[in-house]
Amino acid sequence: MLGTIPFPEGMGGSVYFCYPDQSGMAVWQLLGFVTNEKPSAIFKISGLKSGKGSQHPFGAMNLPQTPTVAQIGISVELLENLAQQTPVASAAVSSVDSFTEFTQKMLDNFYNFASSFAVTQAQMTPNPSEAFIPANVVLKWYENFQRRLTQNPLFWKT
Repeated sequence: MLGTIPFPEGMGGSVYFCYPDQSGMAVWQLLGFVTNEKPSAIFKISGLKSGKGSQHPFGAMNLPQTPTVAQIGISVELLENLAQQTPVASAAVSSVDSFTEFTQKMLDNFYNFASSFAVTQAQMTPNPSEAFIPANVVLKWYENFQRRLTQNPLFWKT
């Protein structure tokens, strides 16, 4: 499982996450799988619903349960079986690369921050040392940047 020895031919590993529910019962949730062709993956666990599990190969095992301990389980299975399994939706691997995701979140944060200072013309106090940028200009820049990022995430390098 360290990546130094491949899975046997035709096999892969289902990746499960367990965090006990409020009563301390083990709740295993399928996150996804790894194979020799896809030897690693990053799964989101922050959106997992407590107490909502799925069928798993660890139910019959006598694993010690501590109400505050998370566990990872890897079940080595046939590739055909892996293809038929459905991971919990909130654990899906992001299809957006981390740079694009960061950029989109940065844009959202900047727009929300700048918008929080918006005032109407009636609320403006004349101040010759301050420049004001209309909120619609910031919104237009935000929309253009997002459009360009969607078309080509590396547009900023040219």
